[in-house]
Amino acid sequence: MPTYIIAITGASGAIYGIRLLEYMLKKGLKIHLTITKEGLYILREEIGVLWEGKECEINALICNYYGVSRDTLCYYDETNLTATIASGSVQTDGMIVVPCSMKVTSSIACGFASNLVERAADVILKEKRPLIIVPRETPLNSIHLRNLLTLSDMGVHVIPAMPAFYTKPTTVADIVDFVVGRILDSLHIENNLFKRWMDSK
Repeated sequence: MPTYIIAITGASGAIYGIRLLEYMLKKGLKIHLTITKEGLYILREEIGVLWEGKECEINALICNYYGVSRDTLCYYDETNLTATIASGSVQTDGMIVVPCSMKVTSSIACGFASNLVERAADVILKEKRPLIIVPRETPLNSIHLRNLLTLSDMGVHVIPAMPAFYTKPTTVADIVDFVVGRILDSLHIENNLFKRWMDSK
């Protein structure tokens, strides 16, 4: 079964991570999920999702939320550096950090693996597996841009949360699905979440 890591960090735009997770689970993919404490706060503030408790309790809450088993979705606390995804010996098909805060961007770019999100990304880089980050910040200063360039030079796919409007979106869900669809495209995962350019007229 194709297996991916999804990390949700403390940048505005948690809905992108939630929607990506939903779609990938529906496609039958196995997901290792980790969320920073700031990410959990943003989920509560922006979406109204309250996932609190011990690691196993949060895992149960998220599995119940999506209607999947723990065989399909494994949640790890950001402090759990003994999690399977902290080791390069565990095979995964790639990792998506969505949304990706500038703090996490900086840590990944500098190899500063202080939590599970950063360590898992570091593992993905050293094993030369696909890593996608979805930065959600504006405006960007020179430090942000240098960190993003550093990651891009290492082969990281940087997909800013920048929706297109040639698709004529009418709802927030349409805007979210465009960005999520582009992430899925980068992973070569079939989707019809948005109208392609030739289909937009």
